[in-house]
Amino acid sequence: MGLLQSLILGLVEGVTEFLPISSTGHLILTTRLLGLDSTEFVKSFEIIIQLGAILAVVVLYWRTLFVNWAIMKRLAVAFLPTAVIGLALYRLVKQYLLGSNAVVLWAMLLGGLALIIFELVHQEPEARPDELARLPYGTALVIGLCQSLAIVPGVSRAAATIVGGLSLGLSRRAAVEFSFLLAVPTMLAATGLDLFKNASSFSSSQFGVLSAGFIVSFVVALMSIKFLLGFIKQHTFIPFGLYRILAAVSFWLVIF
Repeated sequence: MGLLQSLILGLVEGVTEFLPISSTGHLILTTRLLGLDSTEFVKSFEIIIQLGAILAVVVLYWRTLFVNWAIMKRLAVAFLPTAVIGLALYRLVKQYLLGSNAVVLWAMLLGGLALIIFELVHQEPEARPDELARLPYGTALVIGLCQSLAIVPGVSRAAATIVGGLSLGLSRRAAVEFSFLLAVPTMLAATGLDLFKNASSFSSSQFGVLSAGFIVSFVVALMSIKFLLGFIKQHTFIPFGLYRILAAVSFWLVIF
């Protein structure tokens, strides 16, 4: 992987991490379009590069993450299902699912259909809990279970957590912001686990490639977060569902 390819993937990650369209799916498919082989380093890159986007959340929500103890406890509860399931299935996911274009494309397609259907039948409750510090722990746990579905590449962690939050009565802003915050421990753990297992095999040049993609994903993710917060004030997620379907079909035609 060269520097230009790293910068492109960093851009893709920054744009897609917090939108309900699957950043992992886009990274996997973009690496194929760039002609990169599915090596162990490329698979690790697709996991670790997400940490750059997560840093954007830390910068924008540092007070919530490190000062608000009530929210931190709810994030810990929501993180538990993904931690257990992700650790148990880490080898399976990295060896088989991350290398499967078909899995990613089907997940993006079906996820897009599910997102559209959900928005068509979902009704916003009149009394919506916007205060995350008072979110019931049971609700946080269920959102965490929803997030664990995203262990399948292409499902979209953001989509799973946002739809889970909306289904449980959260407002759009509350669901989106909880998704942002929950990404921090989730991706820190995923990146830490991958680095622990594979960092010793990386060369100095590969760390340089990772750093370049990391910086780009961080800067672009800052803009992506602000875009989504503005978008949800007047729009549903149906456009993202339509995009997922179109992207899946387009990638399928190009790759296969």
